[in-house]
Amino acid sequence: MSKYFFIAMGWLAVGLGLIGVILPGLPTVPFMLLAAFAFGKGSPRARVWLIEHAHFGPGIRNWEENGAISRGAKVLATSMMALMFAISLILGAAWWILLLQAVFMGVGAWFVLTRPDGSNTRPDA
Repeated sequence: MSKYFFIAMGWLAVGLGLIGVILPGLPTVPFMLLAAFAFGKGSPRARVWLIEHAHFGPGIRNWEENGAISRGAKVLATSMMALMFAISLILGAAWWILLLQAVFMGVGAWFVLTRPDGSNTRPDA
């Protein structure tokens, strides 16, 4: 039973991650990391597919092996946070919404920016 739960959770995470590719407010990488974890518990074959995926695999491997986030991903993540905050400002969001966004995005940006970028840990670096 738990095998099927983890497989379903993995595919749900992949689906949400794919939606996150299109929607700037929905992060892709955390969902792909969740999918890799879930597939590891329920479907080794799906995990291998995800880890070897040309687009998602390198980021997952970098995180799992080094706890690292690439510079490009850091720039993209913080830029999207800033863009979403700017859109909220332009649309005239209430002050308390802006405050919540600033706090949560600030914590998120701090976390992302304080992770190593992995450039010193790659074998080809």
